[in-house]
Amino acid sequence: TAVAAVTGDAKKGAKVFRKCKACHKIGEGAKNAVGPQLTDVVGRTMGSIDGFKYSDVFQAANADGRVWTPEELAAYLTKPKDHMPGTRMAFPGLRKEDDRANVIAYLATNGE
Repeated sequence: TAVAAVTGDAKKGAKVFRKCKACHKIGEGAKNAVGPQLTDVVGRTMGSIDGFKYSDVFQAANADGRVWTPEELAAYLTKPKDHMPGTRMAFPGLRKEDDRANVIAYLATNGE
């Protein structure tokens, strides 16, 4: 839920983010990897990082002005391929609502 997404525990989210680190970087100086860097992702327009080759679904989301709100992130992180059919992200998702809320709280801190 939106409330859970906003009230997550960033410290616990840092541990959950370990599952993401193979493909995503976050923080000052973060670079794109297999996936786009996630610094300032909360509130950012989808598909908007320069130099990253996004899938068609994210190019369309960008053209539509869709934004990574906590609610949007929670829905995507539940099951990425269901929420954004056509994404190239292979990650199956985070089943636990607490894990999603915590990782979103961590993302909101930019990895600090």
